[in-house]
Amino acid sequence: MKSGETGYTLYRKDKQGLFCRKTMAILVWIGLIFAARHVLAADIPLPPVNLGDTSFEDGIAFPGWLAEETIGYYHAGQFNDHQGDKIPGSNKLTTVSATTHIAYISNLRLLDGFYGAEILLPLADVDLDTSFGKDRERGVGDLIVSPFILQWTDHKLFGVPYFHRFVFSVTLPTGKYDRNRPVNIGSNMVSINPYYAFSIVPTDKLELSARLHYLWNSENDDPFVGLGAGTVQPGQVFHANYAASYELVKGVRLGINGYALQQLTGDKVDGRSQANSEERVFGIGPGIKWSGNGLSLYLNSYFETGAENRPEGTKVVFRLSKVF
Repeated sequence: MKSGETGYTLYRKDKQGLFCRKTMAILVWIGLIFAARHVLAADIPLPPVNLGDTSFEDGIAFPGWLAEETIGYYHAGQFNDHQGDKIPGSNKLTTVSATTHIAYISNLRLLDGFYGAEILLPLADVDLDTSFGKDRERGVGDLIVSPFILQWTDHKLFGVPYFHRFVFSVTLPTGKYDRNRPVNIGSNMVSINPYYAFSIVPTDKLELSARLHYLWNSENDDPFVGLGAGTVQPGQVFHANYAASYELVKGVRLGINGYALQQLTGDKVDGRSQANSEERVFGIGPGIKWSGNGLSLYLNSYFETGAENRPEGTKVVFRLSKVF
């Protein structure tokens, strides 16, 4: 079984200024071994990433400060194997997270973009209830630091306004971690997760956005004892968010949002690559945004499908952002 859920976010815009990048990721680290008649290889879960925590107008941001709080709820009623088939038994995973996000984009220009930085700190409550193990953990998650942000605000693509941003993001192993527990809030490793986000604005009311991530993880040299390994290392991953919205009335947007994750390389246990260990999942659903006077509220929901080597469920994200 694999897990790791809920993710990050970044900037957008509300005509007053900078918008948001949100994090959180639900920091689930479940290092369990499947037993019974089907003896599977030890499973190495991916760390949490941004799956659906960013949505409308994602590439839009301007110089200024951002303070944001994101509340995420995720529930999976089934776990899927490497072929996408449901694993038998009663298997449930529920996570609730709250992530505080502070960001600043300066007026300093570099490569024609505005330079900025940000930090994100998540709290999480993870509840695992399965036929092969139960555990629950709460606490502070791993600190996410982005020391290098470049935001472009005045470009055009085929004559259409085009906002885009590059962010170099690092997750540090500061969260609560205990190798004797199958569920942890921290991951006990460093993750590098840069991304490129953009928003295309064909009309005053319509926008199309996406965020493209690449994830690399270091070794965990103190993995869950049940794995019987000295080191584990999750594989490399491509994951993306996408969204489209339309302004129904001033300050109110309605649209569709989604995400996709595909693990590109196998997990490693004691330096050896594990066959059939790659994760995959897709999510899609509706969303709405209210904004005005520098304040924005987002409500996005997702229904997952096509999961492999991980849970499959539903997700709801609520974000409150204020730009200064």
